[in-house]
Amino acid sequence: MDFDLNDEQRLIKDSVERLLADRYGFEQRKAHGASDKGWSADMWAQYAELGLLAMPFSADDGGMDQGPVGTMIVMEAFGRALALEPYLATVVLGGGFLRNGANSAQKAELIPQIADGSLTLAFAQTERHSRYDLADVTTTARKDGASFVLDGAKSVVVHGDSADKLIVTARVAGDRRDRSGIGVFLVDGNAPGVSRRGYPTQDGQRAAEVLLEGVRVNADWVIGDPENGLPLIEQVSDEAIAALCAEAVGTMSVMHETTVDYLKTRKQFGVPIGDFQVLQHRAADMFLMLEQARSMALLATMMTTEQDEAERRRSIAGAKVQIGRSGRFVGQQAVQLHGGVGMTMELAVGHYFKRVTMIDTAFGDADYHLSRLADAGGLIAA
Repeated sequence: MDFDLNDEQRLIKDSVERLLADRYGFEQRKAHGASDKGWSADMWAQYAELGLLAMPFSADDGGMDQGPVGTMIVMEAFGRALALEPYLATVVLGGGFLRNGANSAQKAELIPQIADGSLTLAFAQTERHSRYDLADVTTTARKDGASFVLDGAKSVVVHGDSADKLIVTARVAGDRRDRSGIGVFLVDGNAPGVSRRGYPTQDGQRAAEVLLEGVRVNADWVIGDPENGLPLIEQVSDEAIAALCAEAVGTMSVMHETTVDYLKTRKQFGVPIGDFQVLQHRAADMFLMLEQARSMALLATMMTTEQDEAERRRSIAGAKVQIGRSGRFVGQQAVQLHGGVGMTMELAVGHYFKRVTMIDTAFGDADYHLSRLADAGGLIAA
């Protein structure tokens, strides 16, 4: 199988990496994180100008038609830079719901706004009791004439404090954890009845607690079937996991590179500590875990378009397991091999470890996905 990028993909990769190398140094990132939104509106405009925000959408909808490989390229570059902008929330998650479930009118109105950078989205799914179960939804959507009225609360909505619109999951029918009866609703972030409390997460990103009290949503802004939205939610979540796997590869790559450079320059007993064989072995083990993660991230990217849902979910789960294990190992080794300075806020390596740790917990950690794999009979179906 040919894993080489084509000429257009290489051009995209070079462009985004050059932009981030020039404009997203560690000190610049700290300044972006200290802004009101927690990310840079100027960089968001730059992404739009490069076409990054239009990357996964079809040309018919005003996109660049780059599919999951384009998303992988961008997310890996963002992982290397520890970019704070809401690309995952808006383009991957929000855009995923539009690509996979929206009608033509919804696409025509919203996708161009995403592509030009004027619209940001956030996915409001998790509730305090739900953990990783996408079907565990108690937020309700009651039909009232031509509208739905939403009541409930959502937790840890990534970039939910600054998003223009929220994509909210709510239960139209059934009991808690029923797979049927869940709908997907597009809600204006400033609609009457919506209240948001924003806060920073440990990796420098932003999230929000969202309260919905009698929020009225016109039926035109239901995405897909209001009583059978779970398959759509699972599809988009799998695409988000693949994107996060690519981002994790970017973060791990930097942790490995900076650690090897440190071993070459830090001296002890008059020689670089990288001359000690035991530390060379540990750097080699880091590289091995990184390459295993890279391979599984590629698998996840390819499997996002798999029509066999069971096969897709097995592959995505397998990738998430490896990403979680590799991220923890590479991060722990990077911090420890840097010594005491690796624990400080002033050194970037600790921030990379925090980000890869948060990636592990997003949409299910390694243990959760290992359990899913076991239930499904492993990566190779019986």
